[in-house]
This record gives sequence, structure tokens and C-alpha cells, in this order.
Amino acid sequence: MIAKRLLIHGRVQGVGYRHWAVATATRLGVVGWVRNREDGSVEALVEGDTAAVEEMLRACRRGPVGAAVSLIHENLVTPEEMLGFAARDTV
Repeated sequence: MIAKRLLIHGRVQGVGYRHWAVATATRLGVVGWVRNREDGSVEALVEGDTAAVEEMLRACRRGPVGAAVSLIHENLVTPEEMLGFAARDTV
């Protein structure tokens, strides 16, 4: 099991990105949360087995129809760091 925090930049708000991310995570068996940020990016925390999290990351690079992802910053998250995260839109 691994967890990654993703900051997704580009045209990712107003295109159903969060809803798409929740549906994609459910299909892949990944858990976590996703939220819009004030700077126009989308932030997500995804947790699951390594293969599923990596597949989620690949999917996030494409995004839903209408999205144009330009950059994703990703960081591994330790269990200790996850204690401070509050749930938003659950994935």
C-alpha cells in the first residue's frame, strides 16, 4: 500500500474532474479524497496498492473529456502525514 498527494494543474476545474476522479478511483479500488484549490488546480490524496495508485496517476494525466492537464506534482505520503488530512470529496 502506498499513498500519494497529487497537485494537478491545467484546465481541471469546471470540467467534471473531481467527479471523474471519484469514479476512476472507485473503479481502480483506490481510496482518498479530491478537492479544488483556489489557484485553479485540483488536489488529491490517493491510497491503495502500488499498481492501482500508479494507474490512477496515469489516468489523472489524461483526465476527463474537456480537461487539459499540463502538470502533476506528486509526493509520497507517509502514514504519519495522512493523520492531518481531512476528507473532502471522497475517492
